[in-house]
Amino acid sequence: MSQLPSASFASERLHALDAVRGFALLLGIVLHATLSFVPSPTRIWIIQDTHQSLALALLFFTIHVFRMTTFFLMAGFFARMSLQRRGSLGFVTDRLQRIALPLVVGWPILFALIFLIVTWASFFPNGGRVPGARTWPPVLPNFPLTHLWFLYVLLELYVAMFLLRGAIVWLDTSGALRSLLDRLFARIMRNPLAPLIPAIPIGIAFGLDQRWVTVFGVRTPDQSLVTNAQAWIGFGTAFAVGWFLHRQVDLLRLLERRWLAHLLLAIGLILISFVLVGVMFPAPGAPKPPFSFATLRLVSVVLYAPAIWIATFAVIGLALRFMSGFSPARRYLADASYWLYLIHLPIVMALQVALSQLDWPGLVKFAIILLVAIPPMLASYHLLVRFTFIGVILNGRRAEKRVLPQGGIATA
Repeated sequence: MSQLPSASFASERLHALDAVRGFALLLGIVLHATLSFVPSPTRIWIIQDTHQSLALALLFFTIHVFRMTTFFLMAGFFARMSLQRRGSLGFVTDRLQRIALPLVVGWPILFALIFLIVTWASFFPNGGRVPGARTWPPVLPNFPLTHLWFLYVLLELYVAMFLLRGAIVWLDTSGALRSLLDRLFARIMRNPLAPLIPAIPIGIAFGLDQRWVTVFGVRTPDQSLVTNAQAWIGFGTAFAVGWFLHRQVDLLRLLERRWLAHLLLAIGLILISFVLVGVMFPAPGAPKPPFSFATLRLVSVVLYAPAIWIATFAVIGLALRFMSGFSPARRYLADASYWLYLIHLPIVMALQVALSQLDWPGLVKFAIILLVAIPPMLASYHLLVRFTFIGVILNGRRAEKRVLPQGGIATA
């Protein structure tokens, strides 16, 4: 049977995990703000700024390693919590309200704004539709989910979870299989090499995809209603790990104790992987690398897949170590992060286009984008969302005196 942690340990650690979930969403805003400044021989974003930045490229690369894996791990953790609290019908109703409804209502509004900004960017020589992107209107199953793809994948994972859970409950009437899985998961997590186990399936997926290179990370399904295999494997594994962690919450103590070792290893792997990108794609006139592209790509797979999970465990352990107590500021940002992430992309894109031709350093323009975008978005959350029906849809009814965090997608 699954282990039951003490109530105090669980409630304290849930504050930290809610902070991790909000942190992952807010980092998405930072990541998208870097895209116009990332040096690349071909344009990878709707606008390529005239002042590129290697530092911002490293920031983009680092965030991209762990952000969505961390988010989906938290999603799996809080999905089981919500199912335990609400029951199956309540869980489905809640997910339709908080996930499906924002996707259906928000997508056409955001896509229209994004389309207008991409059109504006096309008037610049280094802007417009990204080369190779699918045209509009799409031919199904191709579909521009934009940054809301994560909601679509969440819904898919909920359906998969219900089907798999139902099958296991039906077949495993005695609970023996679930107990065996719990013991196996606990044994893996207690091993210092635990991050390498979930890294194996996504590493295999990277290796089998001949188009994969390190900068892509887990290929996001933002252009199709058929989720690609890498996303199913990478984010599905993370969801499953989060689910099993909630069955044995005491295992979080292991991540808390190992936070420093995981952090140092993650930094080393990320830096080496980042350097390898430059070796694999040398600048014009630079000497060719001494090893073949295929060899360097294999090394990248071997380093990048573990980096995803070591960095994910490092972030969670860091939060458990230093953010377990309740903080009104962190709680507010965690609640606001869902709304901010939903609305941020057109705002960030518009600012990138507006600043792209100015003769200012890339780091300065990047800072301006964040400083101009975030305060109005926070104000819109406080004035238009937090105390309104929109806040009820996104975050559920606010309950300030509750011990456990209920805001945003904390229960996703």
